[in-house]
Amino acid sequence: MSTVVRKRTSGLPLELSSFVGRRREVGEVRRLLSTSRLVTLTGPGGVGKTRLALEVTNAVRRVFPDGVVLVELDQLRDPELVASTVAVAVGLREQAGRATVEMLIDYLASRQLLLVLDNSEHLVEAVAELAGALLQRCPELRILATSREWLGIQGEAAMPVPPLTLPDLRRPLVEQDLAQSEAVALFAERAASIRPGFTVGSHNGAAVAEICQRLDGLPLAIELAAARVRALSEKDILARLLDQPHLLTARLRGVPARQQTLWACIEWSYSLCSPQEQLLWARLSVFAGSFELDAVEDVCAGDGLNGDELTCDGLAGGSLAGDELTGDGLTGNGLIGDDDVLYTVASLMDKSILVAEQHGDVMRYRMLETIREFGVERLQHTGEYAKLRHRHSDWYMRLVEQARADWISPRQADWFTRLDREHSNFQAALDHCTTEPGELESGLRILIALFHFYWWGRGWTREGRLWLSRALDRPGPAAVAGDVDGGRATLVVRANALLTDATLALGAGDMDGGRQRIEDARAILDTVPDPAIEAFICWAAGHVAEYSGDLPTSITIFEQGLDVLPPGQHLTLRLDILVSYSIAAGLIGDTDRANACHAEVMRISEPTGERFHRSYALWTFGLYVMQQGDHRRAAALQEESVRLRRDLHDVTGAGWSLESLAWAESAFGEPERVATLLGTADRLWEIMGRPLRAYQHLYPYHEECERKTQERLGDKRFRDAFESGRAMDLDEAIAFALDEQPVQEPVAAESPRVLTRREWEIAELIAEGLTNREVAARLVISVRTAESHAEHILTKLGFSSRVQIATWVAEQRTKPAPG
Repeated sequence: MSTVVRKRTSGLPLELSSFVGRRREVGEVRRLLSTSRLVTLTGPGGVGKTRLALEVTNAVRRVFPDGVVLVELDQLRDPELVASTVAVAVGLREQAGRATVEMLIDYLASRQLLLVLDNSEHLVEAVAELAGALLQRCPELRILATSREWLGIQGEAAMPVPPLTLPDLRRPLVEQDLAQSEAVALFAERAASIRPGFTVGSHNGAAVAEICQRLDGLPLAIELAAARVRALSEKDILARLLDQPHLLTARLRGVPARQQTLWACIEWSYSLCSPQEQLLWARLSVFAGSFELDAVEDVCAGDGLNGDELTCDGLAGGSLAGDELTGDGLTGNGLIGDDDVLYTVASLMDKSILVAEQHGDVMRYRMLETIREFGVERLQHTGEYAKLRHRHSDWYMRLVEQARADWISPRQADWFTRLDREHSNFQAALDHCTTEPGELESGLRILIALFHFYWWGRGWTREGRLWLSRALDRPGPAAVAGDVDGGRATLVVRANALLTDATLALGAGDMDGGRQRIEDARAILDTVPDPAIEAFICWAAGHVAEYSGDLPTSITIFEQGLDVLPPGQHLTLRLDILVSYSIAAGLIGDTDRANACHAEVMRISEPTGERFHRSYALWTFGLYVMQQGDHRRAAALQEESVRLRRDLHDVTGAGWSLESLAWAESAFGEPERVATLLGTADRLWEIMGRPLRAYQHLYPYHEECERKTQERLGDKRFRDAFESGRAMDLDEAIAFALDEQPVQEPVAAESPRVLTRREWEIAELIAEGLTNREVAARLVISVRTAESHAEHILTKLGFSSRVQIATWVAEQRTKPAPG
């Protein structure tokens, strides 16, 4: 038996590196230990369970007069040796004729002791049995365990250990974001111990943040990456990490073999899974981001992956049939029955391979990226990776096409929400479809079906056009308009994709690109007559005239489009044309046509609970009413359109409604409010990359509103109000437009001057950039004492990183020194 056992009754092992972050987690574990006699820290390998447990024991050791005993079980393989290993740890030896468990109970029954059982996952049943027996008969005993999965004992408190906090890469990084990120703080701390003077700032913050994001905030992975600063720059580490996932290999004396590399750490978890769990782990690696159970059931379940009979009803799962999965790292017969999916998913959650996320009343699952990459590697060994990716893209194609078919319904907002959650999976599906032979048509169908949900509704024009360009301009038979061998259906799909791109191009101000796509679609229509394609061409061509300010011509073209559509069919396209038609009719003052278009849109959409086109109808009718001179009624219509867009989070529509509300209110409202509304819309146009100037039929209203408001306010007041609007997010902008009072956040009180004289002295040294070891050398104290003081400073000030301490010290230096 080679298990490493340490007994400490007056202190725990001296850690050679400082503990970073985890203030909230340490506090929560301490609270749980005060109310529960068994606390289990769960999470995947490398997330920092052991280090967190050690830090907790350092914090609570004085509470246990009989000490703290750490038992490291990672090298133990025989479950029958668990009890004797614990006995050795507490200082006992085997006695002839006495059961080890009874001997332990006798010893621990009267002692106030904390027993730390580290790395219990591979011995979970034996550890659970022992822990249960001890807790029943040793009333003052507390147990802190670390494991992939909880022990399952009555009264157990299980706490998942999350990755370290990460900066938000979706917005420009600022110094404060870096300072508040635990992951960045850990990287900086470890890198500074390798390369003295290393700091994270504007010169390298983006690269370090992306490294930490790439590694999912896993402490083990971050520490291995930071160790590379000895030979590589931060940008080099990031580049190599992106290209070589096996880069992060460290050879450290005294570190368990399973922690020598991130890959070995994950292999450790993988080897402990059952064959069915390993199989599902591998198959789940085709998902990107998070996913829901219905997708798992259709993509991953069944007798294998040989057949093509995927079924999908959008919200419920079907089954698959096919080959057995075999090969390196995968065992079993490839069977995952439909009834086994939920059980296996739950089991992978218990083992911290999957993480559950609650989205309203929907449960979603995800893998950390490093764990997913491991699954991909295993799946590639079997030769089944391409088949799984095909299943994945086919599932999401069917899902979005069902959403499109269900557009005119009360479920429209729900579909927006569902598809928002699947953005990463659609990106993965499109990547597959645009790179693999024979998959292009599926990709085009996804792109077409996502038009209202993503490319227009969410304002993701740039992304939509990027994917459409990759698909439509890709060389090959499917990219040739006259390819009759592709069949009528293929050509119709291509024509719809061309017109989808044309509409997005025109909306983005690319008139030449839009016209070319329309002409390419006309060439297909000459080969394959289709009334829906003809009507779609009329809608796009009508936009060319409308956006150029030629409203009479656009009206004629829109009427042609409506005339060719069969009655009662293609209702979504009919609504699209009616909305555009009503704008043109209203702006030229054609009362009859404007009223007729508005009434027709409301007749189709209102009874069904459809909101998207109804909100556009209210917007366009508001423009007509404004043009007629009734500005207050126009404002009321625009506010109603804003309310409908709120649940949909329709960014494009919200931009138009907020902009038009400013136009209407400029005739009677407060000029500061008008300027603020213009700012909110301007920010949305910027986000979407849509130049308002491209819409010549509407841009004059913007110019007039801006000119009048600026004259009333003056340059400075106008700019201040305008920038105030630009600073709002969509929810804040909508609340402002509807005159809803925001909830005032309490103003945080100034950090109290609570540090002792010694803590202030150490805080100043930290502000100079010294590590704990350097602080200890400067003050002639132990490293452990320096670490303890640093942790106390973080706790007292409510901070999570040394960068925050440095910032705080700089602020306090203008005030009298504490103490």
